[in-house]
Amino acid sequence: MKTSELREQSADDLRLRLEELEEESFNLRFQHTLGQLSSPIRLRDVRRDIARVQTLLSENETTNAVVGQGS
Repeated sequence: MKTSELREQSADDLRLRLEELEEESFNLRFQHTLGQLSSPIRLRDVRRDIARVQTLLSENETTNAVVGQGS
């Protein structure tokens, strides 16, 4: 998923997406352990998507904290 698409989502939507990605990551790692993983590239992509979402959530928290101090 592109970062620009993620930036358009609310913080609640990002948290939900993060939960979905973490569950998918767990399932992919489990398949990898069993030797049933058909596309190892998907595991890498999911890890990167998790990092993107976490970064955006962190940015949102930082932005909200700075805006709150400015008042």
